[in-house]
Amino acid sequence: MSGLFGIISSKDCRQSLFYGTDYHSHLGTKKAGLAVFNSQITRCIHDISTSQFKSKFIEELPKLKGKKGIGVISDFESQPIIISCSFGKFAIATSGLLRNKNEMAREIMSQGGSFSEMSSGMINATEVVGKLIACKKDIVSGIEYVFSKISGSVSLLVLAKEGIYAARDISGKTTLVIGSNDDILAVSSETCAFPNLGFKPDLELQPGEIVLLNKDGFKKENSSHKKSKICSFLWIYTGNPASSYEGISVEKVRENCGANLAAGDNIKADLVTGVPDSGTAHALGYSIFSGIPYRRPLIKYTDGYGRSYTPPSQEIRNKVAKLKLIPIKSVIEGKRIVVCDDSIVRGTQLKNQAIEKLWKNGAREIHVRIACPPLMFPCPYLLATRTKKELAARKVIKKITGDKTVDINDFLDDKSPLYRQMVETIRNELGVTSLKYLTTDEMVKAIGLSRQKLCLYCWNGQA
Repeated sequence: MSGLFGIISSKDCRQSLFYGTDYHSHLGTKKAGLAVFNSQITRCIHDISTSQFKSKFIEELPKLKGKKGIGVISDFESQPIIISCSFGKFAIATSGLLRNKNEMAREIMSQGGSFSEMSSGMINATEVVGKLIACKKDIVSGIEYVFSKISGSVSLLVLAKEGIYAARDISGKTTLVIGSNDDILAVSSETCAFPNLGFKPDLELQPGEIVLLNKDGFKKENSSHKKSKICSFLWIYTGNPASSYEGISVEKVRENCGANLAAGDNIKADLVTGVPDSGTAHALGYSIFSGIPYRRPLIKYTDGYGRSYTPPSQEIRNKVAKLKLIPIKSVIEGKRIVVCDDSIVRGTQLKNQAIEKLWKNGAREIHVRIACPPLMFPCPYLLATRTKKELAARKVIKKITGDKTVDINDFLDDKSPLYRQMVETIRNELGVTSLKYLTTDEMVKAIGLSRQKLCLYCWNGQA
């Protein structure tokens, strides 16, 4: 997924835009961009795959003067995109996944449209969204048209002469929050962007809702959709610990996950740790509930290495994970260790880097505790895992069944023999003393929303 930030100010906005966008750096590793509106739209985009956002954009600030602007940290596409159409010029940034991007692009081209913004040789999904908006008489009707046409999910910001339009995905998979600081307005994917910039949250957009921000304040441009299915993984892994969604703290949910893992455990251990950084809060919750001390046998070298889950290739993921974790032998040697992590996606990082380093430095036992159920289905709404064959659980199921046709529901039921066999096989492949996943019911309880309001597709395949 990507992170979006926009700002409306009575004076120059570039400093707040710069830092507000940077607070979304955990949501993308590929591209980043800023656009401001003065007498015209000025834009800059940089590749951030080998360096951090701040280092790439600090020298761009002098030319980005304006009272309103948008920024994006992107997981794949170059953004923002500038569109000129019958009702004017606008810049657009998006977060989500267009599953029918190519179909929409062909439809636009069949009507005489063309595409100029390419991402790694492919049509840019954000440009597709922009061109769909341009098909209609104004931005609001254009956004509603996008919502009616796309398959997948999209939240977006549109920078135009009259202000910034913010629109949340029609099913609420991702979030947008409006905040204020005196006469300055901001809109953000993550509430963690607000406190240090002096903003307080005022409104969390509802699914499908479109809001216009300008110098007069903000106003709703349409009616929201009642059905909400927010991504559960925002709390478990993706989101910043200092953020909240639907008024629910990410850090608190992760502590709840750890506590729920500990509640069903009866193992004896000397210390609890989390795989840095995303496993830390889960481990703290486990430690607080169990009374087993929290310690740090693995230290993350620098935030500059980013997340090993999000880089685009397996080779880069392996390299990032290997370099960023440094073991402390004096903390590890001879110890029975509970290792908490947010999830097991492909499994290679946890096994080859964290677990291997603990064993090599003399761990006596390693008990792995995972803060969500086994991931079973590639996400059709956000850019994460793309195929079933990437997922550790699916690989094991194939091994168990020998590629025979099976009822996947037997592996989704945490009380079934096949589920237990799957977990035991994964434990054996990881090479750890024990392995336990949080159940879906326990994860939902940790979040604190009803199942009906949560997207659990990654675990049960149900939209």
